Amino acid sequence: MLTYIIRRLIGALAMLIVVSMVTFGIFFVVPQWAGATPEALASRYVGRAATPETVHLVAERLGFNDPVVVQYGRFVKGIFTGAEYDYGAGVEQCPAPCFGYSFISGQPVWPDLVDRMPVTFSLAIGAAILWVLGGVAIGVLSALRRGSFFDRLSMGTALAGVSLPIFFTGMVSLVVFSYGLGWTPPGGAYTPLAENPALWAYDLLLPWITLAFLFAATYARLTRAGMLETMGEDYIRTARAKGLKEREVIVKHGLRAALTPILTLFGIDFGLLIGGAVLTETTYTLPGLGQYAILAIRNQDLPQVMGVVLVAALFVVVASLVVDLLYAVVDPRVRLS
Repeated sequence: MLTYIIRRLIGALAMLIVVSMVTFGIFFVVPQWAGATPEALASRYVGRAATPETVHLVAERLGFNDPVVVQYGRFVKGIFTGAEYDYGAGVEQCPAPCFGYSFISGQPVWPDLVDRMPVTFSLAIGAAILWVLGGVAIGVLSALRRGSFFDRLSMGTALAGVSLPIFFTGMVSLVVFSYGLGWTPPGGAYTPLAENPALWAYDLLLPWITLAFLFAATYARLTRAGMLETMGEDYIRTARAKGLKEREVIVKHGLRAALTPILTLFGIDFGLLIGGAVLTETTYTLPGLGQYAILAIRNQDLPQVMGVVLVAALFVVVASLVVDLLYAVVDPRVRLS
């Protein structure tokens, strides 16, 4: 088991290094391959009124003329030890962890990410609880009642949930439940959990349900398919023949064997959502990482975009690592592989 965990940790670390290299290459190397000069990259830090001599000097001070390997090493070092950005008007300090320095807001990127993480965490965790519990429960019941009215209704609803884009269901939910019935806030409202837990849950209730509806549909269909395949196995018939209770057969033997693909999908989905639920946060005007990424793209603020990409990749890798470790709990055969 220890060897399995060490292998997965080494693999996760290697993946983070690869992601950092690819991300750095996309934002700093690819533009130069496309014809962008170091001065073009530096011009974003000095404004439109700067002279060519000033832009050239800033490019030198920021190290855009250095070899790519040196620039990448400086970038990685800044994440752990901090960095300094000298763009002519002065030297700006970017304390560790330094994920870049925004040339639009004139502030380090990491504090902005930290301020918006609680919103995204609250949205992702609440929705994940709803879609896992709802999706798995509906999938199990549909498999056990195959061909019944409940099975057809739930799978038809799941098909609608998978087919409808989240911005459509979000807008319809706002029109009906917020502006029509007045049951939920009209979007844009967020109360920190520490200030008022009840109001925190009330503000996020509709975004939770909207986001969970999309994912629960997928999980219901996946659980149903897995349960139908598992419940027909020989060891299920053997467990029943030994006199085990039906609930124990379903939960301990049937559902446990069907959880492996669900865990895989959950790790990817949850990691991506922690990196920013872009459509949901934009629809409900929630100040999370997803909305932050959209604003950074609109402003062409590359350091902010790169910061969101790195944080999102980190969460995906960590979530995948946790899923790999949970495999050993759900399926003991993984420990021996």
